Amino acid sequence: MANHKSSIKRIRQTESRRLRNRYYAKTARNAVRNLRKMTDAKEAAEAFVKITKMLDKLAAKKTISKNKASNLKSKLARHINKLSA
Repeated sequence: MANHKSSIKRIRQTESRRLRNRYYAKTARNAVRNLRKMTDAKEAAEAFVKITKMLDKLAAKKTISKNKASNLKSKLARHINKLSA
């Protein structure tokens, strides 16, 4: 166990951040999964705007990497384009 007050606090902070990051990453994964299941192009396009914003926020906070966010957005955009074609 840690001996310094600062390291004890750091452990507490790390754990709470880990849980928060895990929650938001899981929420984003579920949102992406739900968008991939959609068959209506208009509904998918509306959801894409919200999911894009969510992925950008996660990338900005370093919960997921910016490349992962970019790759996901690209794949989802291609999916939506296939639906509307």
